[in-house]
Amino acid sequence: MNQSNDNTEIILSDPSQNLVHPFFNKRIVFTGALSTMTRSEAAKKVRAFGGILQGAVTKETDFVILGKKHRGKSTKQLKAEQLIRFGFDIQILPEDDFIWVLSMPK
Repeated sequence: MNQSNDNTEIILSDPSQNLVHPFFNKRIVFTGALSTMTRSEAAKKVRAFGGILQGAVTKETDFVILGKKHRGKSTKQLKAEQLIRFGFDIQILPEDDFIWVLSMPK
């Protein structure tokens, strides 16, 4: 059906099957203590959405999660900001935003 006319029918698959959680297959680093859960609880939640945990910020990092309980900027946050300035696509998420993203359906 390669004719160009206005009668072309487009059939979409179930759009809910195409949605992917923002943490799926993304590398995530935590810095600072979380106020709403332990680091291991947060790690389990990230893994449940298909996320990959990292201990340090690298060029491959996708998200840096800032715990509410921190004093100033951590070395992980500073490293992420430096990489962002060099053009790497790293998202720095405060804890509240992290909790909001966790609330999104799989």
